[in-house]
Amino acid sequence: MAACTARRALAVGSRWWSRSLTGARWPRPLCAAAGAGAFSPASTTTTRRHLSSRNRPEGKVLETVGVFEVPKQNGKYETGQLFLHSIFGYRGVVLFPWQARLYDRDVASAAPEKAENPAGHGSKEVKGKTHTYYQVLIDARDCPHIRSQTEAVTFLANHDDSRALYAIPGLDYVSHEDILPYTSTDQVPIQHELFERFLLYDQTKAPPFVARETLRAWQEKNHPWLELSDVHRETTENIRVTVIPFYMGMREAQNSHVYWWRYCIRLENLDSDVVQLRERHWRIFSLSGTLETVRGRGVVGREPVLSKEQPAFQYSSHVSLQASSGHMWGTFRFERPDGSHFDVRIPPFSLESNKDEKTPPSGLHW
Repeated sequence: MAACTARRALAVGSRWWSRSLTGARWPRPLCAAAGAGAFSPASTTTTRRHLSSRNRPEGKVLETVGVFEVPKQNGKYETGQLFLHSIFGYRGVVLFPWQARLYDRDVASAAPEKAENPAGHGSKEVKGKTHTYYQVLIDARDCPHIRSQTEAVTFLANHDDSRALYAIPGLDYVSHEDILPYTSTDQVPIQHELFERFLLYDQTKAPPFVARETLRAWQEKNHPWLELSDVHRETTENIRVTVIPFYMGMREAQNSHVYWWRYCIRLENLDSDVVQLRERHWRIFSLSGTLETVRGRGVVGREPVLSKEQPAFQYSSHVSLQASSGHMWGTFRFERPDGSHFDVRIPPFSLESNKDEKTPPSGLHW
């Protein structure tokens, strides 16, 4: 993957995007600081102006990299659609869509057509609603500025490999409403080692990037380990927690089967008050009958601050069970500026294995 060498120009992960684009005329020029991974919608009469952010490095200017399009309220974005992430601010390109079941505990539900109610959480049933997500590539120039792990998609290594996991850098899952589409005249507008392997420029198409056979083959080969099926969301005191679990496969260890999952978590502050994540508390139930409690400081070695300027943080982690299914739930403890604390619920989610699983891939399979 190309090195992430861009310098910071604007705080990424700010809700400034949605405020700036509300009621905007479309199309609008999309601008970036030269050599920086942050953007601003420019005036329709100018294609170049100085950054006004307090984080602006001296001498940095904005240069047009594309033109915003009207976001789609209905329908799906096509393979090859360029976009800006509305929360994390990075440039990306859509590879293909996923149809997921969104279990939103903030929405009151009647009799569910499909419901989840994991054991041990003692909470209400939640109706699942179909929601579109996209598999995307992240522009390498924006990696240093994203409050999200850019190696969040991982695979189990082969049985005879000494390494436990492989990661695919710059691969992400993005919800439909987080897509801010734009167009570009650049034939290689996204810097990622897989961009030209997966997509072919065709000026007669809209968008002008079409899937190569390598992308279709890769999607089919790795479908069981990439597929996004369930998304779980819950808000406590204006902190929204979204969880997406993925089954990774099974391995044999010391005459027993060990099942692996990865889970992606987004923390989002919906208020203007500054808060900081201090602790995590997990409960992990296995179908084998075991209940494990895990406590610790922060997440993935960090204690992120969520503010009005940078309201979101996203990370991935892994869990293994000696059973083919289980449940997880818990809380995050946050601290306010005055030193007081409050707990935010992590929505309960199921850990389910694929009954007809094949050997999980190692790294990229074509």
